Formats: sequence, structure tokens, C-alpha cells
Amino acid sequence: MSPTTAHEWTPTHGDPYRPVPYHPARIPAAESLARARELRERMDERRTVRQFSPDPVPEQAVRDAIACASTAPSGAHQQPWTFVLVKDPAVRARIREAAEQEEQISYDGRLGEEWLAALRPLGTDAVKTHLTDAPALIVVFQQRYWLGEDGTKHKHYYVDESVGIAVGMLLTALHLAGLFALTHTPSPMRFLREVLGRPENEKAFAVIPVGYPAQDCQVPGLVRKSLDQVLIEI
Repeated sequence: MSPTTAHEWTPTHGDPYRPVPYHPARIPAAESLARARELRERMDERRTVRQFSPDPVPEQAVRDAIACASTAPSGAHQQPWTFVLVKDPAVRARIREAAEQEEQISYDGRLGEEWLAALRPLGTDAVKTHLTDAPALIVVFQQRYWLGEDGTKHKHYYVDESVGIAVGMLLTALHLAGLFALTHTPSPMRFLREVLGRPENEKAFAVIPVGYPAQDCQVPGLVRKSLDQVLIEI
């Protein structure tokens, strides 16, 4: 899947509303409950992985997960995202080198003590082996604006929300495909646009290594909030 450039696709702009029929089949309640229960159980198994095996993953499964993410709702249906699938080891090494430089500055004090204290239970540091150990990286960019055929800039709407939803759907799709991932957000991330040669209207949103856990993989012993802690019914 080659990422779309700013000039290859143009959102509908000022076109009239043209509704089409939509009549999806309604599944029985019992089946709906069974599906929901299975999905809840499977998603509860999802964990963020930072220690990856170099073993290759089925590339089509990754492409299909990206296609699922691209079905996410977006402001004015402008789909303000680009997914760059990075498999080249040399490019992944460049990304790691640049990310670790920024991360070292952050851990040396740029983050602030409160943020560093919040990270300690996760056992993270400035060394980001997952960027080169995982066989693939998905770098997600948000498109801050789009360019018309005459080069004029046009605003995208609800970009952060739209891309955030797409990333959530991407992580879900990867997990359900039996793959493992990490949401990595080095700050600042300007180097990603430079390394990957993306246009000026794109801003890096997240780096997602994808692969299988290493044999010695460990994850933090964290406990998720229960449903009654996150759900309010009125």
C-alpha cells in the first residue's frame, strides 16, 4: 500500500449532499451479545509490547489492518491520514537513531519530573530497540490541510480526533489478526517527516512497531480499570 500524497486525492469540497440507501442486515440479539462478549475477551488480552522478535509478519495482514483503520470516521469525511509502512532495515535504523536522540533529551529533563514519575511503572527509557527489532513500523501522519489542484491550502477538520480514532482501529485490527504493537510517540517528531520524505502538510502522529513478542518478552504488571470505573449509565 503506497501512501497517498497531497496531490493524489482531493476531498469533496462544496459538492451537494447525495445520500445513498443503507440497509445492513440486523443480526439476532443473541448473536450480537456473543460477538460483543468475544470481542471484549479478545481485546482484554491486548498488551503493549516493547520487546519484539525479528521474525517476519504476514505483510498482507498489516495492509489489511491499515485498510481497516482507514474506514474510521473523520471530520467532514476528509480522511486526514497517511500510513507509511516501513520495512527497510536501514530506514528503521535512521528512525531509531533520530528518535533516541530526542528521547535522551526528554529523559534528561525535558519531560519534567511529574511526567517521568508517571513513566516509571512502565520501565521505559531512551533506548528504543523496538524500532529496529520489530520487522515493520507503521508511521501515522495527520494531514493538517490539503492542497487543491491550483496549490491552494484547504483546512481539514477535527484532525486530531479523526486520526486518533483511526489509530485505535488500527491497534484493534492488528491485535485481532494475532499481531502485536506499540504506540510510540517520540517528541518532537519532525524528524519522521524528513526521514520519510513526506510533504509539508503532514505531521507525524505516532510510530507503531508491529511484530511478534520476543521469547524473553515482559510487560508491566498493570491492571485496567473495571467497567464500573469507566462507565456511567443515566
